Amino acid sequence: MFSLTALPDGFHENPYPAYAALREDMPVCLQSDGSVILSRYEDLDLVYRDTALFISDKKAVFGPKYGVGSPLYEHHTTSLVFNDPPLHTRVRKVMVGAMNPRALAQMEPGLIELVDNLLDQMQAKGSVELIEDFAGAIPIEIIGNLLGIPRSERGPLRGWSLAILGALEPQLTSEQEEWGNSAVTEFKAFLRHIIDDRSANPGNPETDVLTRLMQDDSDGGLTEVELYQNCIFILNAGHETTTNLIGNALALLDQHHDKRAELQSKPDLIATAVDEFLRLESPNQFGNRLTTEDVTLHGHTIPAGTDIHLCIGAANRDPRQFDRPDDMLLDRRPNKHHAFAGGPHTCVGLTLARMEGKIAVSRFLNRFPNYQIADGAKRGGRIRFRGFAQLPAQV
Repeated sequence: MFSLTALPDGFHENPYPAYAALREDMPVCLQSDGSVILSRYEDLDLVYRDTALFISDKKAVFGPKYGVGSPLYEHHTTSLVFNDPPLHTRVRKVMVGAMNPRALAQMEPGLIELVDNLLDQMQAKGSVELIEDFAGAIPIEIIGNLLGIPRSERGPLRGWSLAILGALEPQLTSEQEEWGNSAVTEFKAFLRHIIDDRSANPGNPETDVLTRLMQDDSDGGLTEVELYQNCIFILNAGHETTTNLIGNALALLDQHHDKRAELQSKPDLIATAVDEFLRLESPNQFGNRLTTEDVTLHGHTIPAGTDIHLCIGAANRDPRQFDRPDDMLLDRRPNKHHAFAGGPHTCVGLTLARMEGKIAVSRFLNRFPNYQIADGAKRGGRIRFRGFAQLPAQV
């Protein structure tokens, strides 16, 4: 029996044998707390599309976990990802509008300049830490720009994001809980002067997501709590996943020199390559839904009110959906992976994340074609998110 609270040895380094066993032998895997893991592609696809039977509202789960009224409870029950309409619809519409094709095209030159500056700094050092020096630095700057956060004040953002997302782990230590609650509190205090300034000096709503959120008046607009918590959500959703995408991609290419050579000789493959990196090493390994009625899958009845763990990492290697699922095929088409979830909750920032991944990986390879991952690589040690805490390299 696979348990999220008693992982097999070596799981964080390579979870895929455990995922394969889940898919084949336990497609509905009951956990000791009554929750259930689903791991097959078709089952996740069903859950993502049926928003009546499988809801995103997690108040019933997060109340006992964090304590009703705690900072973590307020955040994770108010942010876009753990909400259903009407809040989800209102906030999503604002965010989608701010990431339209014209806005993304305007971002691209600045993104290229940012990446090239980071590459210049790494070239001068030789020995680098790819998460701190590169993969983690890119989304912080992009999201900081989206929210109009002064560059000189962005230092704490990554730490807050890691603390808040770390509290989503299935098994929470008292230290993680304290760290997460403190991060939400500090982040809200930090945002106060940003929001006050934006009230007095609105930005361009075409490119400034915070201004768009503040000016939205549909259904009465966002409450103060909804505004603050969804600003935090934007940072968290866009930071950790994109950091992991870039770090995982560079690690994969170091492990598969033939694929690195293929991508270098055929740079036009970068678009499909990024989606293959997302499929093989999904930055977000688990999602969640709550059942509203009894549902039967694979002969098992799952009661109403059950917390469902959606194992994205397993579904994205399901041989029923993907040919040669454990192989890296840089030109894989079609590639309808679940790295960005699916249905109405498909990631709002998927186009921006793909753009960041394409520019970061392609320009890194052009600058450092013979880079090598050095000793000391360390995984993040989390179940829900798959990436590296440290990824030292010689460039």
